[in-house]
Amino acid sequence: MNFTGFISAWWNERHRMEIRTFGATNRNVSLIGFGSAPIGLLATEQKAVAEVLNTLLDHGVNLIDTAAMYLGAEEAIGRAVAHRRDEYVLVSKCGQSYPGLEGEPWSAKLITQTVDRALRRLKTDRLDVMLLHSCDLETLKKGEALEALVEARRAGKIRFAGYSGDNEAVNFAAGLNDVAVIETSVNVCDQANLDTLLPAARRRNLGVIAKRPLANAAWKDLSAQPGFYAEYAATYTERLAKMNVRPVDLGFDGDPAQVWPEIALRFTLAQPGVHTAVVGTTNLDHALENVRIAEKGPLADDAVLRLRDAFRRAEAESGEKWLAQT
Repeated sequence: MNFTGFISAWWNERHRMEIRTFGATNRNVSLIGFGSAPIGLLATEQKAVAEVLNTLLDHGVNLIDTAAMYLGAEEAIGRAVAHRRDEYVLVSKCGQSYPGLEGEPWSAKLITQTVDRALRRLKTDRLDVMLLHSCDLETLKKGEALEALVEARRAGKIRFAGYSGDNEAVNFAAGLNDVAVIETSVNVCDQANLDTLLPAARRRNLGVIAKRPLANAAWKDLSAQPGFYAEYAATYTERLAKMNVRPVDLGFDGDPAQVWPEIALRFTLAQPGVHTAVVGTTNLDHALENVRIAEKGPLADDAVLRLRDAFRRAEAESGEKWLAQT
């Protein structure tokens, strides 16, 4: 081994990210995963996608989350890392209609076509997980959408079926026998699923992916949020302001804008039942910073309790139930 290889091996050994068993799937997943919404919705250049994804794989991040609705994300992922397919758990989402696909939303015809297209775009012969993407409760109860994923599983196109969403629908999905994986909102400003979904998921040993672990950067002023993110982040921003908790209250010094991302991500990673948290970025430096944060592990218990108490107090004072954001 040359000197560069020795240093690389030493670094990887010293900075190994925690791995968790992904529920009853028995797959091992890294504490954080890569969420591909930004690379699709922001039309990121392929060179940047390849750099971010390959660097994250090199640092032990082994779950990649995408969806049919993330525009060109599936294709970008396929071009970037299909040659490393055995190194990552691949998750996509489906159910809604898009140009070039036939069938009504949530129909077996549409879902089958979406699965087949995902395989082509991602340049693979199987998806580890395919999730129904924010399917409403009434449609979910009809069963056709989930049965289409079961058929895809029987055909060997996917290994596990699941559901991505929140509130009543995700709680219903968590009780279905054919659902093995759940993706749902878990963060400092979105705690509804902590007392309902996560305990149920632990009882059934479901794989759990936390989405929006950075709470849409709710500590930023909305005027500093780019494009559509200003509207997207409004609810969380309002909630965090009402929670009235500062980093110093949680034992963190320094510029709040610099320490809040660590607090937020580590809070999500501290929740029992969460196996991995998907973080999306198009910026390599940000991606590596997320790895550094994840290597510190979950947030301390006392800080978690303070954030839980702040959420409950602010929710009670608002006079409204703070549902999970869909």
